[in-house]
Amino acid sequence: MPQFASPTRDELALLEPLERLGLANIVLVATAQQAEDAWRLLSARPVLGFDTESKPTFFRDQVSEGPHVVQLSTLDRAWVFQLVDARCREVVAAVLEAEHITKVGFGLAGDHTQIRRTLGVEPRNVLDLNVVFRKKGYAKEIGVRGAVAVLFNRRFLKSKKATTSNWANRQLSDSQLVYAANDAWAAMRVFDALGLPEA
Repeated sequence: MPQFASPTRDELALLEPLERLGLANIVLVATAQQAEDAWRLLSARPVLGFDTESKPTFFRDQVSEGPHVVQLSTLDRAWVFQLVDARCREVVAAVLEAEHITKVGFGLAGDHTQIRRTLGVEPRNVLDLNVVFRKKGYAKEIGVRGAVAVLFNRRFLKSKKATTSNWANRQLSDSQLVYAANDAWAAMRVFDALGLPEA
């Protein structure tokens, strides 16, 4: 099998940015009613982009209490769940346990560990897209930035400030919502572009 190198940082910097999902297509889910509304739509989808965000840790051996936020996305909309409300946690757990929904994302091993600890469930039918690219001959974990560059010839924008922001805040900023939603949405875009079967 041929071996392919992931795009370098310098190569990525030369690319035009990938368009992003805007606030008009991002749904914040923070209450029981919002969770019910989201469940009705999400439970009918065969595939969802998936990612999580946690309040960063700053000390060695400090254990994260996350995830604090879970993102799920279709090709045209994303739902950003805050896990304070009990019903929000129940709906996220139900989606992650659902065998009939494929959850797709990048580098999900750490997410699984945190989800088991925080939500007490074992995510099922989860596809790490790094594994797909490894089977195609990419030796290292390509990540969402590399995958977007390879498939779309575009640069995926990730804000360092949003990455290290406090995801445990009860009030998420617009920039946090856009950052979180687009991580899941980009995974969904990559899955769709790869033409993979939905089950």
